[in-house]
Amino acid sequence: MEEGDRTGTFTDETWAIWEPLIEEVRPRGKTPPHDLRRTIAAIFWRHENGAKWRSIPAELGPWWRAAQLFIRWAKLGVWERLLALVQEQQGVAFGMTFLDGTNIRAHHKAAGAQKRASFEERDHREALGRSRGGYGTKVCVIADGHGKAFGFALAPGQAHELPLAPAMLDSLPATPLWVVADKGYASNAMRERIWDMGARPAIPAKRRDGPVACPKWAYRCRHLVENLWARLKEWRAVATRYEKTATSFLAVIHIAAAADWIKP
Repeated sequence: MEEGDRTGTFTDETWAIWEPLIEEVRPRGKTPPHDLRRTIAAIFWRHENGAKWRSIPAELGPWWRAAQLFIRWAKLGVWERLLALVQEQQGVAFGMTFLDGTNIRAHHKAAGAQKRASFEERDHREALGRSRGGYGTKVCVIADGHGKAFGFALAPGQAHELPLAPAMLDSLPATPLWVVADKGYASNAMRERIWDMGARPAIPAKRRDGPVACPKWAYRCRHLVENLWARLKEWRAVATRYEKTATSFLAVIHIAAAADWIKP
């Protein structure tokens, strides 16, 4: 979606980029979605602005249509497939891979999902919890050598990001040369895992640990993943969580990441 478009409608040029992508990943029902261009524009507008669904401009169609389509497609994994398709077309660079996590504060509207479940089930369904940063969600990303997002993992705000790292590394389709991360991922077991997969770790040691090999030139490249978070958080629905379920919030992140891949 082009900057400076106050209503958030897709221009013909922008829609020409998004339409074939969405057509390839959307579910096939008996009838195609009604007025898909305006509905997708409404979904993007809502997440870029962090507004209420009911605040979607009237020219983008009924707000409930956008809300229903977004939630239904989130449950079906459509937005995740959209990100994967964009990555496939743009090309992922695995010479260097970055791991990084951030805490996303949750708006009070994000609370209130049904409580009829165990704490473990609620953690999986909601990924909400309290940390020193407040009530929110821990979001971890694995990014490629250009600082573009490859995959994400969610956990309650109080969770440590290190336990999420192995599964994220396992999701890579190729072995990178380097895995770069900050001290939050510093552990001998993590470094050994990276060596075992055929890559080299660039993770600095914590103060209480002994010295480890961490090339400064490689670690300096970590600004690429920090810049990625800065771009993703330009979407207000990423910078602040408004969604009640982890599935919906992750879908917002997938949309923002897909747009970041396409952005020149």
